[in-house]
Amino acid sequence: MRQVSNELFMMDRNESLPTQHILIDYALKVVTRQMEALGRRDRTIEDYKRYMNSYTKTTNQTYIDEITLDSIYSWLDSMDVQASTKRIRLKALKAILGKFYDNGWVEKRFWANITIKVDKKVKPCASERDVALLLSMLDLTNFIELRDACAILLMYRCGLRLGTIATMQEEHIDFQNQCLDLTGDVMKNHELLKLPVDEVTLSLLETLIQKNKTIRHKNKKRNSLVFINKFGNTIQPTYSNNAIRKRLSIYSKMTGLENINPHALRRGFATNLLKHGASVPLISKALGHSDIAVTTQYLYLDTEQVASELRRYL
Repeated sequence: MRQVSNELFMMDRNESLPTQHILIDYALKVVTRQMEALGRRDRTIEDYKRYMNSYTKTTNQTYIDEITLDSIYSWLDSMDVQASTKRIRLKALKAILGKFYDNGWVEKRFWANITIKVDKKVKPCASERDVALLLSMLDLTNFIELRDACAILLMYRCGLRLGTIATMQEEHIDFQNQCLDLTGDVMKNHELLKLPVDEVTLSLLETLIQKNKTIRHKNKKRNSLVFINKFGNTIQPTYSNNAIRKRLSIYSKMTGLENINPHALRRGFATNLLKHGASVPLISKALGHSDIAVTTQYLYLDTEQVASELRRYL
């Protein structure tokens, strides 16, 4: 095992022979600092800390070398939640344990084969008709509704995540070459992505940026965010507080359109690409996914569509 700073250790004086243990709490703090230095999202870090602390509280463990398969299963068994939620929590715990391994604090990834089976059903995506209907109901002379229309189009026609939209800067839009040049700091996977943009969306974005300048000047704000609120501030002060997400929920209730939400719009983008013959690896890259397995969860084809597509190969 690789050497670790002495401050990570505490002597166990109850044993006949002195042994050293790495405190889970301190190791977690070190891993947290490492993740912050790498620019990991605050929400990801908080999730890792939350579920590691849940594990230690449930199992009453203090040291890394106390962590075993049995204790992890005991932690999972203590949860009265759906399998999908349990799977998310296990994934976070395994990620933290992976960091412990990377730092040389454990010798084997003994947790790697722990799995939770979840029957996943691909959710329906937003349709072209529903998106067109919603956009036709928005007043584009109103700043808020113009902003929302731009966000809807970027999710449905470019597949952008809501988090990317919230942090986009004006410099990320290349009007001359009609594309988005998204740098790693606004992408979940931290990788550069270039996406083409249609003329209608670009035209609306250009109008939005002009209105943004007026709002920032009025409120004495200095930023180059593409999406701001009426006071010139970010639309997403925290991960769980996003103005566009709230507005989409309102629009969905007002119109009775069920599949008007950020994920449904992104799924619509992915499904449209698939229908036009795009390969799954290409769709995965366009969505900014690091794993193609995640991409398949975005692709929705109903029974009739499957039959129709298969006929092409008969």
